[in-house]
Amino acid sequence: MLRASTTIPGSALPSPRVAVIGAGIGGLVAAVDLARAGFEVLLFEQAAGPGGKMREVEIAGRRMNAGPTVFTLRQVFDELFEDAGERLEDRLSLRPAEVLARHAWDAEHRLDLYADLEKSAAAIDRFAGSAEAQGFLRFAAQARTIYAALERSFMRSQRPSPWGLVRRAGLRGMPGLLGIQPFTRLWDALGTHFRDPRLRQLFGRYATYCGSSPFQSPATLMLVAHVEQAGVWMIEGGMHRLAAALAGLAGRLGAKLRYDAPVARIVVRAGRVAAVELKDGEQIAVSAVVSNADNNALATGCFGPDVTAAVRPTPPGSRSLSAVTWNLVAATRGFPLAHHSVFFGGDYAGEFADIFQHRRLPAAPTVYVCAQDRSDAATPADAAEERLLCLVNAPPCGDVQRFATAEIEQCESRTFELLAQCGLHVTRRADATQVTTPVDFHRMFPATGGALYGPASHGWMASFTRPGSRSRIRGLYLTGGSTHPGPGVPMVATSGRLAAASIVADFASIAPYRPVAMSGGTSMR
Repeated sequence: MLRASTTIPGSALPSPRVAVIGAGIGGLVAAVDLARAGFEVLLFEQAAGPGGKMREVEIAGRRMNAGPTVFTLRQVFDELFEDAGERLEDRLSLRPAEVLARHAWDAEHRLDLYADLEKSAAAIDRFAGSAEAQGFLRFAAQARTIYAALERSFMRSQRPSPWGLVRRAGLRGMPGLLGIQPFTRLWDALGTHFRDPRLRQLFGRYATYCGSSPFQSPATLMLVAHVEQAGVWMIEGGMHRLAAALAGLAGRLGAKLRYDAPVARIVVRAGRVAAVELKDGEQIAVSAVVSNADNNALATGCFGPDVTAAVRPTPPGSRSLSAVTWNLVAATRGFPLAHHSVFFGGDYAGEFADIFQHRRLPAAPTVYVCAQDRSDAATPADAAEERLLCLVNAPPCGDVQRFATAEIEQCESRTFELLAQCGLHVTRRADATQVTTPVDFHRMFPATGGALYGPASHGWMASFTRPGSRSRIRGLYLTGGSTHPGPGVPMVATSGRLAAASIVADFASIAPYRPVAMSGGTSMR
């Protein structure tokens, strides 16, 4: 998807040193491209290992994913490894999924979506009739058109404006650009394709991939359907293996990765980034910094007063979804879980009103379950107990509101009651369950309130308000889900490549520039 050229013009000068803050996907990808381009790269991560939100937890002695679970747009990572002289398939074992997800509304009504478009249409025909199947094919075609219109002109470019988008599209691209429906809400657009409310509910869920409500986000987000249809991949060992593979690639290219090393401050002198200071007081001179933290962490002073003006703060009302998750090892019976399964509540509009308007846990949640020991074909788990990640959407208010124990317990009761109503019975053990709430996510990812996707994609301008890779402070660059082109594993990886490309271009234009000399105990390691 993105092929960033990151080669510095020949020079005998010392390699500029770049600090990358955060070993999430964006930071790791930026580190790979920068190291390959000849920069001295130091990556600092506060956790004990790589991954960021793509994290693992240990439950009852078993490791499992506790973050993103869907791997799409594989070509983004194929190209990254290829540009570095390696092959992704030599570092990860990958298999294309045949079943994208299994969906349920009750014990009787289930629908599988497949990687094969015609097979999905046939399943929808059996589920809701031929008219809805034809509507699905029209919907898929429009999603493909939207993706084609935006892939190069928006997702692969440095923070385009609406007018820049029009210029890039040109006369030939205008028909596709006009078809992206930026001024139409996703929920309304789905109504032109589907009469069955269950199908609007199913495809409206794609807005949550960006942490948003289908009732407030633009129809442009239909492109997520095409991204999935283009291929979902299963990674043997789980998604965290991707983070480990990227960390390994960065290390082989010469980047130095330091874990358990939280950055407390970014130092600016004479209007330009000059150093990073770790929590233990160590200060390291640098020529540039890539921040893989949420941008609001910069704006609210989490990295010191020098960089609060780097980006605009994110208003609490603009935050994306948070979540309540249950990682558990449990026995299951009844429902034939696929690797990805979704269980819908009875009041979809009410779910998002609860979250975004009333700032409370939803009374009728949608429940996502990742059965990590099952294939996409719903093969039974090998062991009597299996690893599950169960997730419901929640308001991003973890910085100002701690839900009472009774509220979390009520949410848990509603969650597992819905699963039982759909035929899935889960035998839970307290000693094999880990619950994560918006408060916990806020603690892990400061200044977010627990929001997992940066700002929500609500309204047609939302996608243009995310900052690009260059901040307002010279030498400070941005990557991650709160930066253009937005959230989701391949988009965050793209933001990492864009950040690296910006640094390469900026340093090529100032070839005589040398790293700022530091005094007073500065470490040059």
